Parts: sequence; structure tokens; C-alpha cells
Amino acid sequence: MSPTILLAAGNPLASMAQSVDWLAIAPPTIAAAVALVVLVADLFVPAARKPLLGWVAIAGLAAAALSLLPLLDGGRRTFCLTGHPTVCSYVADPFTLVIQFLVLAGALLTALLSVDILKDHDLPAGEYWFLLLSSAAGAALLPASRDLATLVIALEVASLPAFALVGLRRGDRLSSEAALKFFLSSVAATAVMLLGVSFLYAATGSLHLSRVAHTLNHLPDPRLATLASAGVALSLVGFAFKTAAAPFHFWVPDTYVGAPLPIAAYLSVIGKAVGFSGLILITVEGFPSYADVWGPALAVLAALTMTVGNVAALRQDPHRAHSAVRLLAWSSVGQAGYLLVPIAAAGYVDNPGRAIGSTVAYALMYGAVNLGAFAIAALVARSSPANRIADYQGLYARRPLAALALGFFLLCLAGLPPGIIGLFAKVTVFSAAVDAGLAWLAVVMAVNVVIALYYYLQWTAVLFRGAEPAAGAVAPEGPEAAPRAAVPAALTTAIALAAVLGIVLSGAPQLVLRFASESLL
Repeated sequence: MSPTILLAAGNPLASMAQSVDWLAIAPPTIAAAVALVVLVADLFVPAARKPLLGWVAIAGLAAAALSLLPLLDGGRRTFCLTGHPTVCSYVADPFTLVIQFLVLAGALLTALLSVDILKDHDLPAGEYWFLLLSSAAGAALLPASRDLATLVIALEVASLPAFALVGLRRGDRLSSEAALKFFLSSVAATAVMLLGVSFLYAATGSLHLSRVAHTLNHLPDPRLATLASAGVALSLVGFAFKTAAAPFHFWVPDTYVGAPLPIAAYLSVIGKAVGFSGLILITVEGFPSYADVWGPALAVLAALTMTVGNVAALRQDPHRAHSAVRLLAWSSVGQAGYLLVPIAAAGYVDNPGRAIGSTVAYALMYGAVNLGAFAIAALVARSSPANRIADYQGLYARRPLAALALGFFLLCLAGLPPGIIGLFAKVTVFSAAVDAGLAWLAVVMAVNVVIALYYYLQWTAVLFRGAEPAAGAVAPEGPEAAPRAAVPAALTTAIALAAVLGIVLSGAPQLVLRFASESLL
């Protein structure tokens, strides 16, 4: 008897059968499938043609991003409980689609940054592209996850390849040290989070966020309530590691400096998108009844994170051979504090789905301009491998377009014109804190924005300051006065895309700021 006849005849298995919405799961599936294609192709492609693997990876990421277009109607669900069509493990709602776009577009820019760096540093192409695509697939899966098991799996699929990518420069002490610190901190965070998830499952009997949220409101036994409270706290601590929130940020500076530059850029944007989307889902979707706990806790973490990040960035002095990448690392910690503000505010308002829209809008702005800043850093690193802030002195005289682009990116991060999108994004986050009654947090944010102005403007000034010749050096004359190596096409494309995104968003900030006025969840 055929399977179809069995099901039609009323076989009990028919009630358990699910139809998979392949269109809904297309973005992470395409990225994962192309990762496997690249890994297998690496076995057969000769060494001289290994660069082709990079372009296959770029095409795969572009295809994954384009697969979001048919989903713009929103509301698609799959892997749902039988008889409960609203209790699902994968949901392609507006929040999911926006974060997936940020992840896949950021991974695409990272891939463009990586094409020539792989050749320059002799990194293994097949392993690199497989790991990058695998991490991007996990990162694209996470915002769609609506149960704790899928959430943890997606987080680890995004994180585990990143460990290997950070330490891929074999024989490099800094790279190995960075990978070890990143690995140990992430493993500790995962262990804490898994313990919290196990407590929540024991207290509620479910892993689906919607059911966890419902059960937490009706726990019959005080002992279960205590267990659930511990689970909520441990889950928050685990995601605080992933978002690089202080005091769980200690791995960030050394990891960024030791990692290949495109991977540092990837972690600064996609790594944060993964952490913050997971944090939003567990708080807003899973623990709304504990808003009086996680709201104040995240507000304190936001204030501490932005202060630690900005004060540490102040110490990166261009006159003391400090690293530009380390400055960007501390800047990313400070920016993480701003991203935490609307999530904390969601614990104080009646419509938390609208409050977290401010975080999404800010993340889109931050992703575009921060990847652009790392792209310019990759350009400077071609001639100055140490990548010190002092190496940017006189960049305008050597490469005026690159200097103007970096100056624009830094002004966006600072929230100053002509970086209008940075200014508006900060105002949106500031308004979220004020609307939630967190006036003290808004004041802390305002003070930190002023602190950040100093190091962003200091670096911007370095770009237009004349380079100081070495003692006893004679300035060359004639056609050989300023020899410049050609900029690779992929790197030029990455810089141009980031600059165009920043300019377009500054001219039409409503493209991302509209998310701050919508209820994304």
C-alpha cells in the first residue's frame, strides 16, 4: 500500500505530518547549501582557480538576500505544533526579515572585503568560505527562531565557525590568542544559557517562546517560580556575553585585533545582530511577565556598556601607536550600549514590539557605516599592516575619496552632520528611553555621545592632517612622488556600497527610521 493511501485511510501518522514552507526558510537554507557546495568544490578546484570559490560564495549570499523579496508580505510560519498553527519554531515576520537582511547584506560586504585578503595572507580559501557561509546561515536562522532549542542551535551554528575564522591565520600568535579568548568566553556564555534554558523547560514544560510566556504567567508552585526566575536570569547573562555587554565584553578588543580584518568587521555587525536579536526574542516574546526584572537589568547594562566602551576608546591615542582596529572594537562596545537602550525600554512600555524597532533602526545604520569603516581600515592595512591610527595621518593627501568616506562613516557613528542617519538614529534611541520614563538612562546616553565625539572627531582630524616626514628624509619629487598601489575591485566595491548606503540613508532616513514606529513583533 502506498504512503498516500495510508495517509488517506486515516493513518495516525497523518495528524503528525507537516508541510515545510520552503520559501520561508529559503534565506538560511541557500546560505547553508552554498557553504556545502564551496566545501566540496574546494576538493576539485585547482589552486590557481581558488579565487572562484569566493565569487561563488558572494553569489550565494546575494541569492540568499534576494530570496527575502517574496517574503515581504510577512506572516509565514513553518514547523508548527500539530493542531496549534500559531505555536511554531520558525516565523518569517517583519522582525525576522529585517534582521535577515542585515545579516546577509553584512555577510556579503564581509565577503567582498575578504576576496583579496585571502590571497594576501595565504588563507585556505575553501575552509574560509565554508565557515563564513555556515556562520551566516546560523545568523540568518536565529531571528526566525521561536523556540529555545532552535534559538540555541542557531546561535551555536553562527558562533562555532566564527571561532575558527578568528584563528585561521595559522602560526600567528595574536590570531591564536584571539580565537582562544573568543572560544572560552563564548563557551562559558553558552553553558550558562543552556543551564537557564533547562531551568525554564523544567518550570514550564515547553520550549516554544509563546508557550513559555503563557506558562510563566500561571506557575502554580512557588518552587517552579523560583526555578523559572533563575532560568530567566541565566538566559539573560548568556546573551549579555554574546552582545558584548559590560562586564562581559573583555574578549572584544583582543579578538578584533587578532582576527583577520574582515572577520573583525563581521563580528562587529553580524555578531551583534545575532546577540541582540536573540536577546529581543527571549525578553519580549518569552519573558514579558518578567519585564520588571529584565527591564531594569538591561537599563543598567546599557549604561555600563556605553560608558566602558567610550571611556576605553578615549585611551586610544594616535600619538602612541595605538591600533585603529582596537579603537573600532571599543567603539563597537559603546555602540552596543546604545543598542541595549530600546530593549531595556521595552520592559517599561505597553507595546514592547514597537520599542525594539528603535534598536532595529539603529542596528541598520550602525551595520552600514561600521562595515564601511572596516573597509577603509582594510585599504590602509594594505600599505600599513600595523594599522595604527597614526597611519591614517595625511590619508586625504594620498587617497582623498577614501579619507572622505572614512570621515563620513566616523561622523555617522558620532551622530554629526553630514551623517544625518547617525544623528536621527541616536535621537530615536534617546526618545525610546524618554518615552519609557528612563530619564536617567537618557542623561547617561547624552553624556556618552559627547564623550564619543572626542575620539571620532580626533580620528577624523588625523585624516586631513599633513603627514609628518621622518627625520632627515627628503621629500620625493616628480612622477614618483606619490606611488599608490591599485585598490582591488572587490574592496572598492565594498567601500562604494557602504558609502552609497550611508549617503542614501542620510538623504532618506525614513527608510530605516520607520521601523521605530512599527510593531515588529
